[in-house]
Amino acid sequence: MADHRSVGVGGIRLAYRVSGPPDAPPLVLVHALGEDATDWEQVAPTLAHSRRVYALDLRGHGRSDWPGDYSLELMRADLLQFLDALGLDRVDLIGHSLGGIVAYLLAQEHPQRVSRLVLEDVPVPRPREPNTPTRPDGDLAFDWEMVLAVRRQIDQPDPGWLERLSQVTAETLVVAGGPRSHVPQDGVAELARRIPGGHMVTIPVGHLVHHAAPEAFTELVAAFLLTEETVHPARRP
Repeated sequence: MADHRSVGVGGIRLAYRVSGPPDAPPLVLVHALGEDATDWEQVAPTLAHSRRVYALDLRGHGRSDWPGDYSLELMRADLLQFLDALGLDRVDLIGHSLGGIVAYLLAQEHPQRVSRLVLEDVPVPRPREPNTPTRPDGDLAFDWEMVLAVRRQIDQPDPGWLERLSQVTAETLVVAGGPRSHVPQDGVAELARRIPGGHMVTIPVGHLVHHAAPEAFTELVAAFLLTEETVHPARRP
């Protein structure tokens, strides 16, 4: 059973769920655009058998604050301060889609903080044709202004993000969704090639890999995280 908690970082509150043995190595899960920590419910219990699992809500999502100020750089800063606030010095990190972008931005800027990195169907940071999304009807579990802000950055990413992928030192597993995904798979493959310790495995079920094939996803990720296992010295609240 996951505990629901929150922590203050940079003037906002971030909500998160934590599960698994308190003395196990820390694993942080970062969700996709418009999702939150509940998105990992199918796979977190299995990963928590051997990990202390932290699944957070990014700013503008779920139970975290919706401050009205959004960018991928701010989300990266939030993630770093989240690790600091919880005393997590070095972690394994899984990011899906938008969460994968935030994850590799942290890993390239602060490589000493990430031991192993899993990027689930994450686009390579290259410009793409802008496509303004239409707001869904009804109440949302995320801030629509956040969607518009980060979509602009994903459409026209900072060129430095691509260049600095070579600075990621974490062993990296890129999980591709195959031809059923809306994310161009040649770009996912390029992402894996540009990260020095990167390799790609395809689970051909589409973009939502950990939803469509939770057992295959957790089996693959668990085996990857156990390679050259090390103990992460960290205080884990």
